[in-house]
Amino acid sequence: MKAVVVYKWARNAADAIVRTDGSIDWRNARMAAGEDDPAALAAAKQIAADTDGTVIGLTIGDGDASWALARGVEQAVCVADAPNLADNGATAAVLAAAVRYIGDVDVVVIGDSKQEPGVAVALAGELGWPALVGLHSASMPAGQLQAVRRTVGEQQTLSLSTPAVLGMSAESDADQVPGMKELLAARKRPLTKVTLSDLGTPPVDLVSVGCRKPDSTPSRLFQGEPAQAAAQLVAALRAEGVL
Repeated sequence: MKAVVVYKWARNAADAIVRTDGSIDWRNARMAAGEDDPAALAAAKQIAADTDGTVIGLTIGDGDASWALARGVEQAVCVADAPNLADNGATAAVLAAAVRYIGDVDVVVIGDSKQEPGVAVALAGELGWPALVGLHSASMPAGQLQAVRRTVGEQQTLSLSTPAVLGMSAESDADQVPGMKELLAARKRPLTKVTLSDLGTPPVDLVSVGCRKPDSTPSRLFQGEPAQAAAQLVAALRAEGVL
């Protein structure tokens, strides 16, 4: 069994600063994995453990692949020249090409991220595989792929055949930080860097024509006793032609 875990190692959007002119300052944004990536990695490792299989890490962009290698992944593949794509479908197309490049993949596990909600299902569509999303955990006892999804008031256990795409949705973004021993071991594990040319997939993305803050409507503050404030509000509404 060969399981591929897709993880995002990119600048944390929460650290970005939006300036008054609408431009975005990324200088203080730190590199971070996606909030659901630890859950995706745990599921991929569980599937591999149940089948004596292997886990291969897959990321795109210029991130450090040691995030997965230091957490027990045997090898990793990075599409080094893939840009930060705004379109989920374009991202999925690059990932699907990388999965086909790896070859003989049985399961792809990916974080069902709030920031990139369409990637998991679009990736399944690109590969022509079934998909389950919003999952809490996954395993493969007795050769049958099983996934657990928690909804309000119940827990669902679903089974499906392989190959398949699993979208994991973590209950928390807690991540077990690797120690020095794991970091040193990660340096010895193989990392394959490929390009879009190697995959035969030119990036097709949305074109940004500009960025600015939305126009804001001036606000008025009515002061005084409630009756006075109400009278001021009514007068303002009449002046605006609302009443």
